[in-house]
Amino acid sequence: MSATFGGRSGRQGKLSQWLRGRRPKEAADDGGREALLLAAAAAGLPLAPAAHPAPGYRCSCDRVGCPTPARHPVSFAWQTQSTTDRAQIERWSRHQPQANFITATGMVHDVLDVPLAAGREALERLLASGVEVGPVAESDDGRMLFFTLTRGTPEDEDEWWPCELDCHPETMDEHPGLRWHCRGSYVLVPPARLPGDDQQVRWARGPEHALPDPLSLLEALTDACARFAAAGAGHQGAAWPLRH
Repeated sequence: MSATFGGRSGRQGKLSQWLRGRRPKEAADDGGREALLLAAAAAGLPLAPAAHPAPGYRCSCDRVGCPTPARHPVSFAWQTQSTTDRAQIERWSRHQPQANFITATGMVHDVLDVPLAAGREALERLLASGVEVGPVAESDDGRMLFFTLTRGTPEDEDEWWPCELDCHPETMDEHPGLRWHCRGSYVLVPPARLPGDDQQVRWARGPEHALPDPLSLLEALTDACARFAAAGAGHQGAAWPLRH
């Protein structure tokens, strides 16, 4: 499925200008939040409501000590609930004005999730090389998300892995720091708020960009992750510094 807006180049150009011209906080206010969510859905990204930050670095869910505050769906049925239906997303957005939203991967799109510094380096190289890069999101918790076409369900089950792991142990050297969100996974879709002062997930490249084949980005991302891992190896207590 192409990540375009029904072929309406005028609307696409207007959205691109709007995304570039507004600051992240503005984009989440005055109707901008709903417009961005609808733009993501129009690009084919299935959405479902998620938790949001609560005072004291807590999560809006009722789980004591939530391990992923403001980063998880509100329903256990998020995979079947996820939709691109405009009317449904409008209802969710208006009835749950503080909610974040997730997008379910492995249906239409996958997400290659890398450390922020590695992602920025890879993005610069990919664009300089003329590679078609799709939507890209930046998260203030130190990650960069590259949205791609999904690989679907590979015949070889060893060809995919869940987002809970950076990689399989036997492929650690090949994929340091890379998380491939595919079947059964999800990520926050911009605009989203994270616990902490002004912590957000925002678009670096908006959803008007067509989704690329993930394999066209994989080599650049894994190379950047390897360089990032080598540079971070000397940092005491953490091989993966998440903040830039």
